[in-house]
Amino acid sequence: MPNPFRRPVSAGASLLVPAVLLCLLSLTAAQAIGQEATPLTPFQKQLDRFDLAVSAAGTISTSVSGIEQRDASTTHNNLLISPSSTVGELITLRYVAKPLVGFEFNFGNSRTTQNFTFTPPLVPNLLQSAQTGVREMTLGYVAHTPKLFGVQPYLGAGGGTISFKPTPYGGEGLPFQYRAAYYYNFGVEDTFTGSASHLGVRVGFRQLIYLAPDFQQNYLTITRRTVTSEPTIGFFLRF
Repeated sequence: MPNPFRRPVSAGASLLVPAVLLCLLSLTAAQAIGQEATPLTPFQKQLDRFDLAVSAAGTISTSVSGIEQRDASTTHNNLLISPSSTVGELITLRYVAKPLVGFEFNFGNSRTTQNFTFTPPLVPNLLQSAQTGVREMTLGYVAHTPKLFGVQPYLGAGGGTISFKPTPYGGEGLPFQYRAAYYYNFGVEDTFTGSASHLGVRVGFRQLIYLAPDFQQNYLTITRRTVTSEPTIGFFLRF
């Protein structure tokens, strides 16, 4: 038996709740799209162009030889300088305005042993080796080419300084010394899937060219350029 006090639900009322839900969903979607479409501020645009990389770098330096330059009254000997190979770290900060227009600052740090061989041997033998810290600070230009096989190639070149600081217990009391240095580099990089294009891996190869250190000692001066080759691998964070 129908209830006389119950009001029948109209067709319009039965559609009210779905309509309200649909409107709320539409407003939420529109708000989300509006947030995504919000233009970046000038500061955010500039920040997006920076990335910071930390890499391990093997350092392999070529040996060089020449006539050491003591005073004219002394018999000059041939000197061979053979740096030991080691592993250091390389920190790189990049600013990439466009794929073909970018700049980078490099800070490298390692420790090596400079080995000295005189022919014929000095009597007395003044020095056989010296352990020294090596630091690089360079600025350069970097360009990114179109992707190749799914990875992003890059290449660059620049210059700056490389310093040699003999260690307290293995540096034989030699003084600190700067050298001008030039470099070129190339490699590939790629971002990790799911990292929102912020975190990636970079693999490269670089070479530094500079005068072999003589620590301001004339019997170690041969004025020869040496080359340090550095295979690198590490991670970068894009802001």
